[in-house]
Formats: sequence, C-alpha cells, structure tokens
Amino acid sequence: MRVFRAAAAAAILALSTFAAVRSAPAQSYPSKPIHLIVPYPAGGGTDFFARLVGQKMSELIGQPIVVENKPGAATNLGADFVAKAAPDGYTMLLGDVATYAANPSLYKKLPFDPARDFAPVTLTARFVSVLVANPAKINVDSVAALIERAKQEPGKIDIAHAGVGNPFHLAAVLFQQAAGIKLNEVPYRGAGPAIQGLLGGEVPIMFVDYATARSHIASGALKALGVAALAPRPELPGVPPVADAPGLAGFEAWPWQGFVVPARTPDAVIGKLHDTYVGAAADPIVRQKLVDAGTEVLQSSPQEMVDYMQKERAKWAQVIRTANIQLD
Repeated sequence: MRVFRAAAAAAILALSTFAAVRSAPAQSYPSKPIHLIVPYPAGGGTDFFARLVGQKMSELIGQPIVVENKPGAATNLGADFVAKAAPDGYTMLLGDVATYAANPSLYKKLPFDPARDFAPVTLTARFVSVLVANPAKINVDSVAALIERAKQEPGKIDIAHAGVGNPFHLAAVLFQQAAGIKLNEVPYRGAGPAIQGLLGGEVPIMFVDYATARSHIASGALKALGVAALAPRPELPGVPPVADAPGLAGFEAWPWQGFVVPARTPDAVIGKLHDTYVGAAADPIVRQKLVDAGTEVLQSSPQEMVDYMQKERAKWAQVIRTANIQLD
C-alpha cells in the first residue's frame, strides 16, 4: 500500500512535504519540552518505541520529548488526556489500532472522538502478527489443517488472546468469521500470560506479534502456521500468509500505531513534528533497533493517516458488530 512507505527510503521526500506551510508558529516552536503520552504501561513495545524514537526526536528538534505513561481503559485514558490538551504541539499521543479504530465500536460511549478530536501527524509502525500453535498440544501443520479440524470440532479448540478487544483478540475473531469456524476464546490478562499459557499447554493456538513469539518459534516450542499479512514476511521464511488458506483471500490483521496531536494544532507545528519523526526513524541506529524488535517502521502524511484510520475503523467496526463484542 502507498501509505506504508519505509521511513528511511522516504526521508528526503518527507522532509520537504510540509515546506509550503512553514510559518511563524513553526519557527518559534518548540520553546519548551514536548510531552509524548503512551497509553500503555512502561516496558511494553509501544513504550520502547516511544522512548527510542523520542530520544532521537529530542536531539533533532532541540527540546526534550518527555515520555509519560498513562495506561488504562484499553488506551482510552491516555487518549482522552491528549484530546483535551491545548492544541499547541506540546502534547502528543502514540496511539494504536485500538485507540483510533477499534475502541469507537467496542465502547458505546467514549469521552473523546478519535476522528474529531485528534490531528494526525504520521503513522509510525506496524507489527507482524503470526498464528502460532503449540505442537505438543495440537497436531496441525497448516492454517488449512487447523480450519478443517475446527470444522470437525466446532467450539472445542481453544484460542488464547491478551484480553477482549486486544488487536490479537480481534485478529482471532476476524479469522473465525472469515474461515466460517467457531473456536473457544480464552482471555488472559495481557500478552505475557497468554504466551505462557500457550507454551504451558493450557491452550493450543493464538495470534501474537512476531517479536514475542520469535524465540519460541526458533526453538521449536511453537509452530508458525501463518502470518496475518497479504504476503510472506522475510522474518518468517517459509511461513505462508493466513490469506493463502482456502476461502481466506484478503485476510490481514496488523497491529499498528501512529502519532497524533490535539485537533486544531497548527499545520506548521504538525509539519515540524512529522519531519522530526521522519528524521529520527531514518537514523540507522534507531531503525536497526526497531527492526531487531520486530517493528516495521512506517511514515505517512497526515492525510494518509486519516485515510488509513477511516479504513481500519470501518473494517473493525464490521468485525466487532458481527461478533457482538462490547466493553461497556
């Protein structure tokens, strides 16, 4: 897709994207520290990304970028804080597919409107998701074989996930809908306990990010059945897309994230934040650390992010509505 340009390859072009809108606000901005809100606890993948990229952005923009963790309510707590912040470019959010796409359908009422209350800056990353199985628990060697067995045993095969509404839970729901099967969903309190349950044989399968699963796949403790992308991934040679299984053409489920600021933030300020991010993400050391952590580094224009958010919001709304999932 055009929106998913690698940050390094597009850096030179992107650094000039907003040249036409440079004005006084950008020339004087920033004059004090910028607060980057992470709606997850410290130590997770989003927090790692924010601190690594934020440090480099600080060097480039000339002011500290202070990472603040505000977890809670499936990212809604941190998102609401940013939505209500002053639109001056000094408060930024690193939200994700839950914040911008799934939560409007999962919750009957949100204290903010992701489409109205945020001004997108850029997509920042997406993460390879893989359907894995514990070979000691279930004897299937492909997505097609799993689907065939699930049709023979409806509702009897457990699938773990990291909590209702989590991107990997939604991937599992989409998989069942697309394949026409029924699995028994087993929620855990986070990805860590879920993967431990999978490794311990409590459950046989789950969708998980490659970064979490890769050492277990390499050791043979888990078998990768398919990637939740339209094309094979270089991180997992020989592992086909889930979409290659009969009847699953078009299946993909990406956990993704991006920067936004409060609505009505000046375009010139958004442009400076965008350019600074692109410069930071293009740094070879930063980029390699992100790639090593299983991250596909992205950059987009604000409008491309708007378009992608709308597309993802519509996609997950249909999945959530069909499955009748609600969190309040």
